[in-house]
Amino acid sequence: MTNMTDTSSPVTEAAVNQKSKEAYFTASQGQLIWQRFKRNKSALAGAWVLIILILSGMFAPFLTPYEPTISGRDKDYLNGAPQIPSFCDSNGCSLRPFIYTSTRTRSIQTNFRWVTETDTSLEARRYLTFFTEGASYTYFEFNINLPGEALDFHVPGFKFDTHLFGVEPGMIHLFGTDSTGKDIFSRTLTAVNTSMAVGTIGVIIAFVLALAIGGISGYYGGWIDSVLQMFTDAMKTIPSIPLFMALAAFIPDVWSAEARFFFISMVLGLIGWTTLARRIRTHLLSERNQEYVLAAQLCGASPAHVIRRHLLPSFSSYIIVDLVISFPYMILSETALSFIGLGLKDPVNSLGVMLQNVTSADVLLNYQWYFIPVLFFIVLVLAFVFVGDGLRDAADPYSDSK
Repeated sequence: MTNMTDTSSPVTEAAVNQKSKEAYFTASQGQLIWQRFKRNKSALAGAWVLIILILSGMFAPFLTPYEPTISGRDKDYLNGAPQIPSFCDSNGCSLRPFIYTSTRTRSIQTNFRWVTETDTSLEARRYLTFFTEGASYTYFEFNINLPGEALDFHVPGFKFDTHLFGVEPGMIHLFGTDSTGKDIFSRTLTAVNTSMAVGTIGVIIAFVLALAIGGISGYYGGWIDSVLQMFTDAMKTIPSIPLFMALAAFIPDVWSAEARFFFISMVLGLIGWTTLARRIRTHLLSERNQEYVLAAQLCGASPAHVIRRHLLPSFSSYIIVDLVISFPYMILSETALSFIGLGLKDPVNSLGVMLQNVTSADVLLNYQWYFIPVLFFIVLVLAFVFVGDGLRDAADPYSDSK
């Protein structure tokens, strides 16, 4: 029996290896990319972090206890420190998390700064409640106001008023409050969603322009390619900071936060397409004379059909990688513009708007919890970078046959 086991195991191992090789060489391009991406642990971890941040931003109204701009203000807790729930204290433990009741005073003895006094008695406990009712919020609501009443429309969406957690009585602020008493936790998750939305709109606009201009330039070549490349070079030479300073002076003060939001997104997309367009053009110039393209042309396929169904799919993995890598640059651009006052402004919550609050020395010395959104910003950008690097390494799956 021992001899039979010893002789059969190499055969079984060889059969398994043969099947794995057959599965590798018969796999589709997407399957090969996914298999190589999964082996990159840092990219996979970045993908999970990115998914968590995106979902947290999308469901921020439910995950956060208060409305981030107006109704969530706590006038009795201005510049308040983070309140961390606990289960145990000197009075014993509890199955429900709780925070303490705090009173805040300021006087001439403290240079008129707020001094927080915490009551740690058993009667002063305030217990967390889950799935509590609070400020109402709406999902999938669209309100488009364009010139002319015929172009305006409103989709009411679905209204809810349930939040994941709260505290009774009073309010809870996991990340503390700002100078106006607004909850930083609610503002941070909403800011992540806003910055992601700005980046998404900018990437979509840049993607469409890059596909159109790069595809036409690479497919036709000749004088069309020369004209489009001169236009691309002209767009790349436009200095971004002076451009945004001029646009900031152009934006009327009466514009709503939504109008400013879409305007900044469109501008980021209109100036961010040149790099991807050049890559698409270079690929199409090398692929347009291949046999499968000539066969499609002989069958009567139109140029748009050849580009859409034959040329671009052969370059799809690299396009996806470029799009993923473009997201952190869009987010960085929005954050930088809002940080210097040329982008989004209150009451819009974005990471750039929140970073404006950490520029003073007073915040650095006394209100360090203002830097919590900075950590979210760093993690978000690093997650995109890790995922983009992982996809870039996996975009050429046949380079590693192991």
